[in-house]
Amino acid sequence: MQKNIMEYNTVELDEEQNAVVIIDQTLLPGRTELIALKTAQEIWDAIYLLKVRGAPAIGVAAALGIYVLVRDMDTEDFEIFYGKFREYQEFLDSARPTAVNLSWALKRMERTALKAGREQKRSVAEVKEILHREALRIREEDIQVCRRIGENGLTLVKPGDGILTHCNAGQLATVKYGTATAPIYLGQERGYGFHVFADETRPLLQGARLTAYELHSSGVDVTLICDNMSASVMAQGLVQAVFVGCDRVAANGDTANKIGTSVVAAVAKYYGVPVYVCAPTSTIDMDTPTGKEIRIEQRPEHEVTEMWYRERMAPEGVKVYNPAFDVTDHELIAGIVTEYGIAAAPYTESLREIMEKRRQESETED
Repeated sequence: MQKNIMEYNTVELDEEQNAVVIIDQTLLPGRTELIALKTAQEIWDAIYLLKVRGAPAIGVAAALGIYVLVRDMDTEDFEIFYGKFREYQEFLDSARPTAVNLSWALKRMERTALKAGREQKRSVAEVKEILHREALRIREEDIQVCRRIGENGLTLVKPGDGILTHCNAGQLATVKYGTATAPIYLGQERGYGFHVFADETRPLLQGARLTAYELHSSGVDVTLICDNMSASVMAQGLVQAVFVGCDRVAANGDTANKIGTSVVAAVAKYYGVPVYVCAPTSTIDMDTPTGKEIRIEQRPEHEVTEMWYRERMAPEGVKVYNPAFDVTDHELIAGIVTEYGIAAAPYTESLREIMEKRRQESETED
């Protein structure tokens, strides 16, 4: 009997193989294939080629991945160990520049290594085991964070609402629940009867291939629409809220998400539909003042001209502009839903309060 896509783990550690195991999302929904990533190049390629994607899942894959890469290093000298660790860290961090979770997870693993190796003078073997536990902790935290985002997001909607989402911020973008879909899945469990409109999300079609697929597989009432249909469904009063994910939040509340998100937000503002950005605090970058400072990844031309077609659908030689993300101005956002609560304007203040809550909880746990 074939497994439902929701029964697979998006990203996990295979201890026996010493590998990061992911669902190759470039093959969905037609084929479900698990692949084992064992080398730095394999992990880098999987992130860059979107075999694993979604800011939280990328962060988890990076944390597990760097542990996999250093686990079998043959040295007892911590400085030699750390030097190689840094090489892997810099290489993996170069795979995708916009999603802050990639660098966040790698920096967290680096801090863990330095604390154990330099401050506490642990042996290299002990440092490896501490990194092992930290990587698994990052993975488990992602599940809990998404659950809490779902609970907070659910307070913003009511049973029977129509919800529009863009790209894939679902379970396939995280370990479980997703971010933007977490309120939807919790509502599904509680009989809210949401109707979801999923933008197809060109040019990579994550909404069509992934969001519509996983929501439909979960029994959610979902309708797939083209990206240029969002105004039509809003004008008819079919959408009461927009939930989207996020790859980076600037200190002023500007957010970088999949290309087209800013268009949805502008249309929603016109029709009076609130836009909520579901963002784990790991995606909040208080060192980036505004969205203007967020580096936007540029993707290859063939993704637009031929990737999903039987034959090329644009003239040879035509210029192609293919940014992976755009920035949604904070004035278009009704709220930023985090695991520590919902930030609202003015975001410079509310986000600082959210991050302070996170700091205090972290200190309590330590």
